[in-house]
Amino acid sequence: MKYRRVGDTELEVSEIAFGCGGNAGLMVRGSVVEQERIVGRALDLGITYFDNSPDYGNCIAEENLGRALRALKARPLLNSKVEIRAENLDDVAGHVVRSTEASLKRLGVDYLDIMQIHNGPSNADPKLEGRVYAQLQIDHYLRPGGAIEGVRRLLDAGKVRYAGFICRGNDAQEVTRILDTGLFKLINVPYTLLNPTAGGTKPEGLNVGKDFGREIDLARERKASAAIYSPLASGALSDDAVAAKPRHALARQEDPQSDNARKNREKAQAVSFLSTETGTSLAQAAFRFILMHPGVATALGGFSNQAQLEEICAVSGMAPFDAGLMTRLDAVWRADFKI
Repeated sequence: MKYRRVGDTELEVSEIAFGCGGNAGLMVRGSVVEQERIVGRALDLGITYFDNSPDYGNCIAEENLGRALRALKARPLLNSKVEIRAENLDDVAGHVVRSTEASLKRLGVDYLDIMQIHNGPSNADPKLEGRVYAQLQIDHYLRPGGAIEGVRRLLDAGKVRYAGFICRGNDAQEVTRILDTGLFKLINVPYTLLNPTAGGTKPEGLNVGKDFGREIDLARERKASAAIYSPLASGALSDDAVAAKPRHALARQEDPQSDNARKNREKAQAVSFLSTETGTSLAQAAFRFILMHPGVATALGGFSNQAQLEEICAVSGMAPFDAGLMTRLDAVWRADFKI
């Protein structure tokens, strides 16, 4: 396993991180035995960074990771998040502190190495309702009593070492404003073979639902780094997905015959030459592409079983794709995958 520095901090994280979200399902729906065994194997393989959130399984993933780490007597670098919902808008700063303190109890630790706001900054009012939290109006970040004030309280109290936030797309201007505060050292952003816009200017001809506006570069220019979430485009970039095989039993299910699955399958097939010509799986090719970017600190793997963990950890240290393959990939993007 290779390691990378997070921005201008002293933190060094493994190139492959352990994501605890519900997509893969292990830390939400797996058995105690499987969770401890696979977390232990991840540590053996050199993974030092675990990404979590209260939202993953309604706090279950935090509880399960905390239990597994105690059983293994391990204390890797830990990230968790804060979700800000409509019910929290009257006291955003207080909620950030209380939510983080609750995460610390579930994980069984005194501090988080990184705490992130799980709402992406938005210039418009996202009109939060019920359990929705994907975005937060930027004023609720910046105003007195806002998210940034809550982050500062936690930093001052030593309950978190560093802070970060999530990017949701079409938000480069807002992301820049938040990064310009100098408070945040790690953004979580998607950067995939199907949507590379977080890592560079959108290729002419490529249609994407959301443009991430070079946000990895924006962070790097401000002495911060990126952690990449959903590196397989919600599972589309795998050999099984291309073959329309069912997902692992623990994973979040999707009908392989749905219109969305079909469209993603066609796109994944268009970039599959990266795996066939380099002797890797498509999932490995997807991670290999991500790790080519110097602004990326780590890519968050979601693992349903040990075989997936072993497969993705093997990517760390692989050489970048050569210029010829990258030229072909750019042509696929410019043709909007219609090759």
